[in-house]
Amino acid sequence: MADFAVLYERLQEERERLATKLAQLRNANRPSSDKREGNPSGKKDEEASQVLEIERRIGMEKNLEDSLSEVEHALEKYRAGTYGSCDSCGQPIEPARLEALPRAGLCLKCKSSQSPNARGK
Repeated sequence: MADFAVLYERLQEERERLATKLAQLRNANRPSSDKREGNPSGKKDEEASQVLEIERRIGMEKNLEDSLSEVEHALEKYRAGTYGSCDSCGQPIEPARLEALPRAGLCLKCKSSQSPNARGK
């Protein structure tokens, strides 16, 4: 059986780590005044490279936000006394799954029955 108190501590540490990484990424994304003015030489390769970099950072930010949301949800469930139960069917989540992924909100059966596009979430 999984030790929920230990998993709660891991979730708190994960929340702090994710929040720090998200803040760092957001601070790094702030455009400088030079970038806002555009590229004076107008090189399309540089502009395309900048667009790709922005898209990459937006994707990273979205992934961090999603992970942080999952961790927050798991912490809320812990405080409510429902941690370890599946959000879908209400059955207990397998202890090995919680050990591997403390923020898991679904049991393996419910997770595997999701649509293929939702499995990464």
